[in-house]
Parts: sequence; C-alpha cells; structure tokens
Amino acid sequence: MRFAFTASDRYLGIVETFVEAGWTPVKLFTLPTDDNRVFPVTATLNFAAQRGLPIQLSPIQEEDLKTLAEKGCEVLIVASYSFKIPDWTPYLKYAINFHPSPLPVGRGPYPMIRAIQQRLPSWGVACHKLAPAFDSGDILAIEEFPLSATDNHDILDLKIQMANKRLAKRVVNDFQSLWGQSQPQSPSEFWRLWREGDKTINFNSKVGDILTQIDAFGIHEVIAHVNGFKVRVKRALGWVENHENIPGHVIHAFGSNVVVAALDGYIALTEWTAEGPSSAQSKS
Repeated sequence: MRFAFTASDRYLGIVETFVEAGWTPVKLFTLPTDDNRVFPVTATLNFAAQRGLPIQLSPIQEEDLKTLAEKGCEVLIVASYSFKIPDWTPYLKYAINFHPSPLPVGRGPYPMIRAIQQRLPSWGVACHKLAPAFDSGDILAIEEFPLSATDNHDILDLKIQMANKRLAKRVVNDFQSLWGQSQPQSPSEFWRLWREGDKTINFNSKVGDILTQIDAFGIHEVIAHVNGFKVRVKRALGWVENHENIPGHVIHAFGSNVVVAALDGYIALTEWTAEGPSSAQSKS
C-alpha cells in the first residue's frame, strides 16, 4: 500500500517495518524542533530524503489530505505528532495512530512519565484508528510488556521503541483483518501534559518520592531550586539517613556533585545545569 506518515526518530522503526513489508511511503509530515536531544528528527529526515520523499514541517491541512488521495495514497500512519489532524475519511481509506500506552489507559500526549511515577507493573503500546478526539479510536492491536520497579523514563522509552516495532510487524502482516475487527475503547481518563510544577523537586519530601520523580522525567529533566539558583537535574542519587538539617539546604559539595537535604535523607545532584538565579524559593 502507498502511505504517508508522521514520525520522529523514536518512532521511525514503525515506518521502517511497514517499508520492509513492501508498503510504499509517499510523504513525511514531521515537526521542526529546537531540541534535537529530546525530540530528534534527524534520522527521520534522512530516511525521507534518501527516498526522495516530500517533507512537510507545517501542520497537516485538509488540502494536504486531498493531495495525498490524488497521488494514490491509501493510508496515513501517525507515529509521534503534536498537531491535530483534520478529518481524513473523505480522502483516505485508512488512518492509524501508534500510541505509547496500552489504551484506553494513558490517553494523552506523553503518558510514560505517569507510568513511572505510579510504578505500574506493566505497560504497552497501541495501534488504533485515527479519530477526532485524541487517542480515542478503535483499537487494532496492543503490545504489552512488563515494567520493573527500577525502570526509569529512559528505560521505558527504549522498551516502547522495541515494542512499537513488534506491534508494527503484527499490524502490517494482518492489516485488513485487524482493521475490520478493531474494538472500540472504553471511556478513560485523559492524562494531560506535565506543567513546570509537576517536575519541580520539593525537598521536604521523602528520598524515595524525589528519586521516583527524577526517574519519571529522565531526559526531560526536573527542576530544583538550590542556594538561590534554578537548576535542571537529569540524574541524582539519594539515600535515607536520619539528620537534623533543613530540607532544601546544601549540606555538601564535591566537584559537580551537590548534596541537598531531603525530609528523610539526602539527594545528591550528579548531573545538572544551572539556569540562573531562582525566581522561587526552594520548598522546605
């Protein structure tokens, strides 16, 4: 089949799986990014350029869908895309979305963080029909996998990438049947995208809760207010220890390692970047 697709590098494996199965890509829709470390698209752009595919960085419009239909495109495969897509049904036979959660659990733009925060025992990825409401379409298939109590954001990210390729292989090998037998989703909570307060450390919390917060955000980093400075923290260590220090105060520093008192122990900031003077007081 001829298909257009949206993707970033994290989800490029989905598209590659469809191509390996004999499907023909005709156009890439992707997002310009100012942070190629967090949301890289370089490999995706190279994939399209090597095949001479047109690349569109602006949001998909109805006219784009009409043009796809005129060029014999049958399917739109959505894998990582922030813009709302217009009604595709007048123009294309099929449109599917690969979502990084085992729907209906985890509807929303970035559910992985909450999966780690809640220390869920398992997770998964889903392929569903593209519907007007985000992540609400009938489900073609789900690929589930276990989570460990020690998994963090970056481990889950890799597990999702691997599961997406397995799921894509299942879908492409039995597409017509899975499409015809797709099942509607039950009602579910929409998990909103995080706000700055969600990723700001409160040092008047237990060590375990702070470490889970850091694990959950991973490469997206958390925020700490330390000694009058706002810092972005990617990695930290922590341990429980009785003390009489005030939570949020720096107790020790060695090289780039900064040890801050927490409610029931200490947090050592080991990989962090200062942003400048803090506009908020460290919570204590």
